[in-house]
Amino acid sequence: MPAKSCPKCILVINSGSSSLKFTLFSMETETMLAKGLVERIGTPSANLAYQRNGEAKQEFPVAAEDHAEALRIATQYLADPQTGVLLSLEEVDAIGHRVVHGGEQFRTPLRVDETVKNEIMNCAQLAPLHNPANLGGIQACETVFPGTPNVAVFDTAFHQTMSAHAYLYAIPIQYYRKYAIRKYGFHGTSHAFILEATARYLKKETSQLKLITCHLGNGSSIAAIAAGKVVDTSMGMTPLAGLVMGTRSGDIDPAVVLFLMRQGMTADQIDNLLNKKSGLLGVGEIDSGDMRDIVDNTESGKETAARALDMWVHRLTLYIGGYYALLGGADAIVLSGGIGENSVYARARLVAQLGVLGCILDEERNRRGRGPCTITSAESRLPVIIMPTDEELMIARETIRVLRPDA
Repeated sequence: MPAKSCPKCILVINSGSSSLKFTLFSMETETMLAKGLVERIGTPSANLAYQRNGEAKQEFPVAAEDHAEALRIATQYLADPQTGVLLSLEEVDAIGHRVVHGGEQFRTPLRVDETVKNEIMNCAQLAPLHNPANLGGIQACETVFPGTPNVAVFDTAFHQTMSAHAYLYAIPIQYYRKYAIRKYGFHGTSHAFILEATARYLKKETSQLKLITCHLGNGSSIAAIAAGKVVDTSMGMTPLAGLVMGTRSGDIDPAVVLFLMRQGMTADQIDNLLNKKSGLLGVGEIDSGDMRDIVDNTESGKETAARALDMWVHRLTLYIGGYYALLGGADAIVLSGGIGENSVYARARLVAQLGVLGCILDEERNRRGRGPCTITSAESRLPVIIMPTDEELMIARETIRVLRPDA
């Protein structure tokens, strides 16, 4: 079935190994109509959290044996006379899907066909926990919404403008050719949204800007963007590289892995250590990797929490300074994600380190800032901007662009 000439209602799906997140948008006004999350799919404790725009979240136990059943349950709520926002599921014009890894094959979002599905699965070796689940979400939509167009939006695609000297690792080139070992970058959908939103905020075209965009949450990444193209980004072949994150180590000496293996740890144990037990959680020693808890404990005098925050600021400053040099200057540093948008204390600590670049914090702006807004003073040579991100809305926009190239 061909796409409708003017898609107005877009369903966005983010499918995990045991979860299915969905958001429904009216694209005439870019308004979120409803959203929800089915968790613990395939277990007796499966649960649906559902919320219409402007209303309180509701939670229900559900019987969701697989992703297709989870989607059927979710769509029942979307079209229910009491809880729904649709008269019929036929009002859904298209479905946009977050796909974590597109490898080198996918540089742009694409309408899903059999070739695209096969390539998503071929990329599963690069994201074994994510791509099969993402593909499962697509297949579930094909079952529940037969004939409705599906569009795949890849986390890695926005970063594919990097030059080879930025994305290659300094190991024998044969391993890149044989195994595709290289930097791919992630959070690309968020960085793309931040770029577009910041351009509107500054009243400039994306082609006119040099930005350092910082997606700062439990998972964090930073990108250097010039004229709408990524010059470099902090995450690598996997989302483990780069900044100090909630539970991920970020950059370490690769020989640390070899050392731990020689101490008897297995590859799986080290993978779990670096991805789930490190970062702020591992060094803060407060049984939490949440920045809010790190800040609270820092202010209460907990030395290990303060050191964790120092490490977070140090690594982020290191990347910002390097990217500033790569870009030959910047028009703005942009903070987004849960920490970037909400942590007054962490933002103040970061900006204090960036004075050499011309950043001067306005404490009142920072205290009140919820974004989009500038938190540096008028005297700053380099502004720091808070820009809320919306990956789901960006996926919906990309879905429209694929189905309506003239949009």
